[in-house]
Amino acid sequence: MERIPILRMGKLLLVTIQVDMHDRLAMTLQDDLTSRIVKDKAKGVLIDISALDIVDSFIGRMISNTASMARILDAKTVVVGMQPAVAITLVELGLALDGVITALNVERGIQMLEQHSDQ
Repeated sequence: MERIPILRMGKLLLVTIQVDMHDRLAMTLQDDLTSRIVKDKAKGVLIDISALDIVDSFIGRMISNTASMARILDAKTVVVGMQPAVAITLVELGLALDGVITALNVERGIQMLEQHSDQ
């Protein structure tokens, strides 16, 4: 079964999506990520979507739901690397991604998560 790797960096988990997301892979990632948050006692999750050219409504909802689940598990989520076309598509689909914090790049996303974990 295809899986997206989840890397641990101290109190943070890093997910870099470098393949085309399909519904089953998105659900597997969501399950894997929530399990790892609990197992690793992670305080932050960084999801890098810079390789995604297209995000449909299901993937958009999955990102939003994953961030909500992480928040319930006491971990902050930052999504980085969103392409302009993806942002436009999400807005056109009416997906505001409530509760999802975004940053332009991985470096800024890590800074945001580290500030949160120091509080």
